[in-house]
Amino acid sequence: MELHDVWFVLIAVLWTGYFFLEGFDFGIGILTKLLARNRPEKRVLINTIGPVWDGNEVWLLTAGGATFAAFPEWYATLFSSFYLPLLTILVCLIVRGVAFEYRAKRPEEKWQRNWETAIFWCSLVPAFLWGVAFGNIVRGVKIDQHFEYVGNVGDLFNPYALLGGLVTLTLFTFHGAVFTALKTVGDIRERARALALRVGLLTAVVALAFLLWTQADTGNGRSLVALIVAVVSLVAALVANQAGREGWSFALSGLTIVAAVAMLFLSLFPDVMPSSLNEQWSLTVTNASSSPYTLKIMTWCAAIATPIVLLYQGWTYWVFRKRIGTQHIAEAAH
Repeated sequence: MELHDVWFVLIAVLWTGYFFLEGFDFGIGILTKLLARNRPEKRVLINTIGPVWDGNEVWLLTAGGATFAAFPEWYATLFSSFYLPLLTILVCLIVRGVAFEYRAKRPEEKWQRNWETAIFWCSLVPAFLWGVAFGNIVRGVKIDQHFEYVGNVGDLFNPYALLGGLVTLTLFTFHGAVFTALKTVGDIRERARALALRVGLLTAVVALAFLLWTQADTGNGRSLVALIVAVVSLVAALVANQAGREGWSFALSGLTIVAAVAMLFLSLFPDVMPSSLNEQWSLTVTNASSSPYTLKIMTWCAAIATPIVLLYQGWTYWVFRKRIGTQHIAEAAH
């Protein structure tokens, strides 16, 4: 296996880790409107991800940086093609981070309600747009012989990509509901499980349609295996959720995300960004990669830094592993 193949796999792993971790982050943000009934319950939801949300976003920074360094042609074409959607995601992530930090700085209800609204929309919009973006990456976009995008923003919102957006939106919401059931106690835990069932059934429908469409268009034997794993995992997550096994349900919903993202990358390889105009103009792991020397240096750096980051992030989740409820919120206690 060549180094550019190795880095394609590593970038796929980074995006998978990001969607696994940031997926329930986005889900929690969406549930602040769908699940929480009052301000203490909203605080409970936000507090479940309070210690970890910023660490989860490191995976996005690393995935973007690795793409820039390992596949500069891919990075350039990707960010010029999807400039407005990616800029929208970036703005949402910035506002969302500010909302987490500033929401409790003042006691006025209007102040806190406005920041909570920002958390909701800045979680929902990226959750949808990431599916649109990756749907277009797999489907292919209008790239010319100079590896430049010659389409427009409207071309990105095609039926396949929009379905992909619905998949990530519903899947992340389901992932967040399961995480809520795992991390909370009391009534909110029971309602999270009930909501997870309803959202999970909707997710199963749209995800199955999207994955079958992907398999029919660009799939192969390896992607078919990933499709089966994704479907079985999602069904098993629903069963575990109904049985009250929140830990198993969360692990299985995470496996669903892992398998679905793996299927997209397996369908994509050896392309990194297909051209819908001419197959010869597609970006591949070969023509989009950096020099072998650059990839070699990057491999050594990743081998040293990655285990340290994983150990630190794992330790963070272990420290903040306990469940919380409204009784742990100071105002509610009084």
